[in-house]
Amino acid sequence: MSITNPFFQEQPSEWHEESFKEFHATELYCPNCKRPVPVKCRLLLVLPQGEKYEYLCSFCLASVGSKIVRNAKPFQIIKG
Repeated sequence: MSITNPFFQEQPSEWHEESFKEFHATELYCPNCKRPVPVKCRLLLVLPQGEKYEYLCSFCLASVGSKIVRNAKPFQIIKG
């Protein structure tokens, strides 16, 4: 006998990839404040492989994480 769960059904792999292309953290653990805190995101660097963002604690402004958003299309530097 097979039992199926109506709340969990397998979805195509494309569905999973589209759903989780990019995450934005809204709350992270701050070692200074010793608790999860709301975070602010700021652009730190523009790299050839993408843009590097830094997450800052909203209370003490300590760096609590970072992420790199990969560019879909490579960019070219134009010298004038």
